[in-house]
Amino acid sequence: MTFRTPGPFPPLILDDIRGAQKMLSGVARTTGMEGSRHLTALVGAPVHFKCENLHRTGSFKLRGAYVRIAGLSPVERAAGVVAASAGNHAQGVALASSLLGVRSTVFMPVGAPLPKVAATREYGAEVRMHGHVVDETLAAAQKYAEETGAVFIHPFDHPDVIAGQGTVGLEILEQCPEVRTIVVGIGGGGLAAGIAVAVKALRPDVRIVGVQAAGAAGYPPSLAAGHPVALDSVQTMADGIKVGRPGDIPFRLVQELVDEVRTVTEDELSSALLLCLERAKLVVEPAGASPVAALLSDPKAFRGPVVAVLSGGNVDPLLMQRILTHGMAAAGRYLSLRLRLTDRPGALAALLATLSAADANVLDVIHVRTDPRLGLTEAEVELHLETKGPEHCEEVAGALRDAGYLVMG
Repeated sequence: MTFRTPGPFPPLILDDIRGAQKMLSGVARTTGMEGSRHLTALVGAPVHFKCENLHRTGSFKLRGAYVRIAGLSPVERAAGVVAASAGNHAQGVALASSLLGVRSTVFMPVGAPLPKVAATREYGAEVRMHGHVVDETLAAAQKYAEETGAVFIHPFDHPDVIAGQGTVGLEILEQCPEVRTIVVGIGGGGLAAGIAVAVKALRPDVRIVGVQAAGAAGYPPSLAAGHPVALDSVQTMADGIKVGRPGDIPFRLVQELVDEVRTVTEDELSSALLLCLERAKLVVEPAGASPVAALLSDPKAFRGPVVAVLSGGNVDPLLMQRILTHGMAAAGRYLSLRLRLTDRPGALAALLATLSAADANVLDVIHVRTDPRLGLTEAEVELHLETKGPEHCEEVAGALRDAGYLVMG
């Protein structure tokens, strides 16, 4: 089966992806498949994780970068390569270039997470920090390519890159031949396009669902318009899919082959990342958790068996801390409330005893006596509690009311 690619490029066919798979043998590992009991119960059919987060570089990006660079002519290799990325593509290009003996320069935005910057340097690339958003970084890399003759390695808008990413689709069919639905995050679209080409050529009955962060969802308006549309702004913690405009080549393939594109919120991404860590013991970045977020938000919409592609696991520890806190709050694991009590010795101790009996863990207590809104014998207490979930939150609030406290939310 042949799928058209726009511009001067030849059609992308299944044989291209099979050729990429042979090229990647011994370079990119065949990542494992892990079952999720929790999601299986919610969906009502088997759900498996395709663990692309377990690559040496922490994401699927090595696949496409290696195939693209390996296809360069000797003259092009001698000129070196250049790329722009906030992290995952940077590491993929750096490692692929080192393995192939090609000099690489990678432009990264000034705010890129330090672990990603350090890893890119360790894989052998010269790192240049430029710009505060990826679009500025991308422009700097393209200017560098024009000035030096280095070959620009696009993160998603090239047939060789898409063919490399498509090897994920071949592995899914080999590892889970009974699959009925594949759910994959979409940024520029290279991974989804590659998987779609491979899977639809062999199993056209398999449903492919793309997932975007609601604050960086360029595909829905682009699909509606029939051509790539640039967003005015993008806002999401999921930097791996934080792309303002679909790639020209991936767009045509997604338009033709991907059955549906869904969006997920930041709260849903946080909850999904927390589930991966708690239930599956897998460290996944927000972009990699986007398919899980889609499954959590509407589990009955997916026909199983389902494979969710965890595209990457490169998450900054500081961001991880914030995301986990946010995810726990979104999952009802934190409860914040204010209440009033009589200002007398032992009143606070009695309140804490009530919370202890309700099995709530107190994180913070703010005790206010001087607010002019309070009566002469009143005190106000603001509590931040750790709970076991939404039902436990209701139980704790109910226990406080039963004990005679005025709970103000």
